[in-house]
Amino acid sequence: MKTEDVLRELKKELTIILVTNLVQQARRLADRTAFFMDGAYAEIGATGALFEGNVQDDRTRDYILGRFG
Repeated sequence: MKTEDVLRELKKELTIILVTNLVQQARRLADRTAFFMDGAYAEIGATGALFEGNVQDDRTRDYILGRFG
């Protein structure tokens, strides 16, 4: 069983806080996502809405689109 499959099963029963820099993994697994940039909070919201472009911070949009730095 893959790690993502295990996490999907666990989240049926538990609240999971997943810290990752794998953006697409977060997109597939998370109900809500928080973005931190340069050690500070940048944005939080429903994962689907954020990944559909409903963001307030340009840094979040850039990160979602793979434009780092």
